[in-house]
Amino acid sequence: MTSIDFHTAAPVPGSLDVTWYPGHPHLAPGQGPLLQVHRYEAHTVILRQDKTVNYEAPFLFLLFGNERALLLDTGATEEAELFPLRATVDQLISEWLVDHPRERYELVVAHTHGHGDHVAADGQFADRPDTRIVGREEEAVREFFGFGENWPAGEVGFDLGGRELRLIGSPGHHAASVTVYDPWTGLLLTGDTVLPGRLYIADTAAFLATMDRLTAFAASHPVTHVLGCHVEMTARPGRDFPIGAQYQPGELPLQLTPAHLTAIREAAAAVADRPGVYPHQDFVVYNRPTERDMQRLVRRGELNRVLTAQRPAL
Repeated sequence: MTSIDFHTAAPVPGSLDVTWYPGHPHLAPGQGPLLQVHRYEAHTVILRQDKTVNYEAPFLFLLFGNERALLLDTGATEEAELFPLRATVDQLISEWLVDHPRERYELVVAHTHGHGDHVAADGQFADRPDTRIVGREEEAVREFFGFGENWPAGEVGFDLGGRELRLIGSPGHHAASVTVYDPWTGLLLTGDTVLPGRLYIADTAAFLATMDRLTAFAASHPVTHVLGCHVEMTARPGRDFPIGAQYQPGELPLQLTPAHLTAIREAAAAVADRPGVYPHQDFVVYNRPTERDMQRLVRRGELNRVLTAQRPAL
């Protein structure tokens, strides 16, 4: 087995020269590309689910090390016929092993957090050999990765075999949220905590503490891109797509910068004691949204679906 050096050249350049499929206003589920695959670099793959199958269209990440690969999140759809995640990941691993043969190679399936649009296809991997699936609850995350009593303030490593990731406890959006930093690429994978879209904050104090940790981390480590798991912002500053939209033409790029971490932290801190919805250029803060806030969001989404259905097919 030839060992790959995941240290000397880090962080290596990668490509985000990709046009993510924005969905379609009239296609039925399954008529678009069910799973878009983009190779960021030779050992890092970014995947996106089709919006016509599930409007959340989450991004997933597959990272290869010398001994194991990590699949971060399993998307929003359980059925393999509509979301062939297991088959796609198996193919990607098989292709990687052609170039980097190993007698045995493990897959770890973990999650940025436990919401349904990030864990739905876990079951596709239940009978896969040499595979471990990390539980989605806080206790399971703490135990598997070794946070112990240092959750969430602690920072722990997770070794893929020469490619050691850093995990940062990141509650606020979800109690078991984690952020993953990859020194090989410099990517900071933030789940739903930081993304170009709606930032739903369930626990403001925990969210602010998380953002303190992330901004401090980014200030002391080379971060090339901040990648969340959704894109929900239009090209118009401060304007998000309606919830439930299956078509997002002209959406913002996935990647944010370390400067966005500071901006989000400051935006959330400014309204910490005021539940509500607060738009900013590249994101919208939903700080402990009220029932009225969520009803307004849903009504806007319902109106968009009606108007979309009335438009002529492309």
